[in-house]
Amino acid sequence: MGDALFLTLLVGTLLVLALAAYALYVWRKVWQQRKQLENHQQEVASKLAGDLKILCGSLLDEQMPWIEGCIRLKVILEHYNFELSHDEAYSVFQEVFFATEHIPTHEAWKALDKAERRKHEETFAVLEEQYRTRSFTAARQLLIQLGEPARAGAGATVQAWSPAGKDEPAKHTLH
Repeated sequence: MGDALFLTLLVGTLLVLALAAYALYVWRKVWQQRKQLENHQQEVASKLAGDLKILCGSLLDEQMPWIEGCIRLKVILEHYNFELSHDEAYSVFQEVFFATEHIPTHEAWKALDKAERRKHEETFAVLEEQYRTRSFTAARQLLIQLGEPARAGAGATVQAWSPAGKDEPAKHTLH
């Protein structure tokens, strides 16, 4: 009876030790995966922050159409930090996005007839006149939030965009 009890305790102890070693192995894998996930999330956030800095700078320096800049900032900002994207300071990007989401883009834009394009371009001009100052303020504030120094940019002076003249091709479109 003594040998059977000893053998049972020994087997039980070895089984507990084996299960503990396996549990430790599994937890180590979980910790490693968490660390990898955290590193990946930091890399993504860093890349998105860089993209936001470039977009803000491009918007302020007028290196892209105003509408396109606002839309891109809204989308990237949501991926970077959803709560921040809905902050009142950056709501202008949401407002411009929702005001233009019905307008065709890319190939659908090219397929529109000239009269319909003009109508949308006039909408762009009205939106830009209404939201331009707020969008530049938001872009400057976002740059500061992302750790960039404050800058005036070309957008510091408010100039409303108007549709191209009859002989000029439209420059500010969503295509």
